[in-house]
Amino acid sequence: MDQQGVFYSDEMKDIFNMAKRYAQFKTTILINGETGVGKEVVAKLIHKYSNRASMPFLTVNCGAIPESLLDSELFGYESGAFTGANTKGSMGLFESAHKGTLLLDEIGELSPQLQVKLLRVLQEHEVRRIGGSWSKSIDVRIIACTNADLWNLVKNGTFRKDLYFRLSVATITIPPLRERKADILPLLEQFLHELISMYNIDRTFDESALYLITNHTFYGNVRELRNIVESSYITAQDNIITTNDLPKYLIESSSIKIKTITEKCSHTLDEMLNDYEKEIITNALTHSNTIRKAAIKLGISNTTLLRRIKVYNLEEIINHHDDFEANIIT
Repeated sequence: MDQQGVFYSDEMKDIFNMAKRYAQFKTTILINGETGVGKEVVAKLIHKYSNRASMPFLTVNCGAIPESLLDSELFGYESGAFTGANTKGSMGLFESAHKGTLLLDEIGELSPQLQVKLLRVLQEHEVRRIGGSWSKSIDVRIIACTNADLWNLVKNGTFRKDLYFRLSVATITIPPLRERKADILPLLEQFLHELISMYNIDRTFDESALYLITNHTFYGNVRELRNIVESSYITAQDNIITTNDLPKYLIESSSIKIKTITEKCSHTLDEMLNDYEKEIITNALTHSNTIRKAAIKLGISNTTLLRRIKVYNLEEIINHHDDFEANIIT
C-alpha cells in the first residue's frame, strides 16, 4: 500500500510530519488509536524515515499469542529450555530486530510478567533467552501500539507506571476515520486501484454508492473501508459498482438515517437525498474560502463540486462570501 495515500487530511498530514520528526531519534514511541485506524502504517513510516530503514521491521500482536509462547517469541530460548524446544535454540524477535525496529501491537494486553521483562530490555538494552545464563546487548527501536487508554490501565493497576513512561517518551494519537472525512475518497481510490491491478478488472463506483460510503460512520476505520471496497469490487457484476453491490449492513445503516428523515417530512427519497447533499455542500462552502478547500472537506474533486454547485444553484454563496478568493478554482 502506498504510504503517502493515507496522508490527505490536515490531521494526517500533521501526523505524517510528526512521524518523520520522531524517526530521527531512537527513542521509544507510543501510537494510540482505535482498531483499524492505521497505527501500523504510521509505525512503518517512522521506520522508513529513520536511519534503520535498511534493517528489519518486525511486528508482534501482544494480545493474539498466549503468554508462554509470546515469551519465547520475544526473547528466544536456549537448547532444552522446555519440552519441544528446538535443539539448537532460537533467537527471539528482540535479537532478530537488532539495528532495526520492533512493533509491539496491542501493548496493553501484555501480561505483568512480560511487562517486567520488557521494562528491563528498555532500561538495559539487552535480552536473555529463556533457559539462558547470559544476556546479549541489542540495539532495537521499540514502537508500541494500543487501542486502549494505557493511563487508565495504569490507574487500574493492570499496567506498570514505569513501563508506561518508558514507552510514551514520544506519542502519536491517530484520529478515527469518521473525524477525517477528507481521507475517505483518496483511500477508496487507492484500495480500488490495488484491486484493479491485482485482478485486471477495471471498475468504478457510481455517485450514489460514493455518497453512501462517504457518509458512513466507519467505526471500523480504514480497515472497514478497505473491506467495503474489496467486497463491493468482488460482488459487482458490471464495471460500475452501485449501491446494490455495497455490503448489506452499510445499506441498512444508511436506511436507518433516511428513515429518521422520512418520519419528519413527506418528500421522496431522491428529494431528501438532494436536500441533504445541498445542505452539506452549502455548509462546506460557507466555511471555506476556496473551491479546493471545500472539495477536500467533502472528499470530492473540484470538478464534481463545481458540477453540484451548478445543480443546486449555489453560486450566490460564493458571490456573497466576503472571504472567498477571487480565483475559486484553486
